[in-house]
Amino acid sequence: MEPYGDHTRQHGVIAFEIGPDWIDVEFTSGWIYHFSHVKPGQLRVDRMKELARSGKGLSTFISKHVKNRYAGRRRREESAQHAGHQ
Repeated sequence: MEPYGDHTRQHGVIAFEIGPDWIDVEFTSGWIYHFSHVKPGQLRVDRMKELARSGKGLSTFISKHVKNRYAGRRRREESAQHAGHQ
């Protein structure tokens, strides 16, 4: 995952990973949320990709426009364990 934004400020988002039709967003809570063109939709995912690359506004956009419309989620620890079994 790629670090998000300026780490001297407090963010809800700490990292992200972008794919062709999805974005994964890691929050300070340790949860990684998966957003796709299916849920919450292409327009929102494309905007989230832009914000992630710019390093600001992603957490606010998710809070205001996406809310709980995510395609899946996992704990950071689960991701590390999964990567170790591949």
